[in-house]
Amino acid sequence: MTKRNFKPQDFTTEAPKHAYLKDLGSLDDLDRKRLLQIGVDINTQDRIGTFLQIDHSVVHSGSQQKGLEVMGTAKALEKYDWLQNYLWRAVPRDLDEYTKYVAAHVQQGYFIRVMPGVKATYPLQACLYLDKDGLAQCIHNIVIVEEGAELNIINGCATSHKVHTGMHLGISEFYVKKNAKLTFTMIHNWAEEMQVRPRSATVVEEGGVFLSNFVCMHQVDMLQMFPVITLNGNGAVARSHSVLVAPPNTHMDTGTRVFLRAPQAKAEIISRAVTTGGEVISRGHLIGTEAQVKAHLECHGLLLSPRGLIHAVPELEAHVAGAEMSHEAAVGKIAPEEIEYLMARGLDEETATSTIVRGFLNVRIEGLPQELQQEIDKAIEASQESFM
Repeated sequence: MTKRNFKPQDFTTEAPKHAYLKDLGSLDDLDRKRLLQIGVDINTQDRIGTFLQIDHSVVHSGSQQKGLEVMGTAKALEKYDWLQNYLWRAVPRDLDEYTKYVAAHVQQGYFIRVMPGVKATYPLQACLYLDKDGLAQCIHNIVIVEEGAELNIINGCATSHKVHTGMHLGISEFYVKKNAKLTFTMIHNWAEEMQVRPRSATVVEEGGVFLSNFVCMHQVDMLQMFPVITLNGNGAVARSHSVLVAPPNTHMDTGTRVFLRAPQAKAEIISRAVTTGGEVISRGHLIGTEAQVKAHLECHGLLLSPRGLIHAVPELEAHVAGAEMSHEAAVGKIAPEEIEYLMARGLDEETATSTIVRGFLNVRIEGLPQELQQEIDKAIEASQESFM
């Protein structure tokens, strides 16, 4: 499958300004349904805060918990001079052509900060939404979890029913301070001809924990992302989980790189990929530069079509003695005896196949709050008809 290498310049940066919405219920029915598919509840039930950006406009932002700030990046930069010290620190602005383009054309993004010692009771939801066809959406997100704080974020990225093509360029920088914990669950649902190029990096300090979950189960022309996590503090922990489904005419090149740069640091990368005709490149790169670090990489792929491709690229680097690092990768198809077993118990072939795929994708994530696990389960359930 040959894909054209689209450039940001192939798309427009001009978009109409959208009015601020006090009530997300004023969105039209199709947009509300689209948001629900990526875990964004327009009724804001069981959410401690909400951020919604449509094209270049922040149309809703706010927090319902003391000690939690949620606003557009532009507003935050006006409010806090010190924020410049975090901007482009984890992600270099000259990393590649996409970061350079965002640095020159950035339009908003979210700023989320939880104060020291504050522990979020429910998830916060954030959404980056494209409503204009052919738009290059350039955003820069900053998330800071201060010392001893805890925060869960559901981040949904999607296009409206009116959009067929465009480019999403999202720069995200996460800072997890000493003994803090951040759980970040990202669910994508794009138009079939979208070009998606997120660039993100996370810095975790001593005793900090970063849990990253990524779900993309719908057709997208090109998704290319390779987030970097740096464990800088003693006992820092990172876990990265991804669930990918690639329908025909889809190309996904995803993965995670983790630097373990402190004693007792631990990392885990787990990927589940299914192709029904598209291409998936699943990368994982673990780099241990200190003794007494532990890391594991796991990639499992399932081929449901002879036209699909899954390419697992596991990499381990141990620079010192005493670093414990391991990986396993497996790609294959559903065994006929598994389908026959279920059919012998009364299921038809299609239902049997769907049951096996659902079980393959239904990875229980250690340490994931129940609310976020439910959102992932709902995304997998809602996608069954579209990829089977």
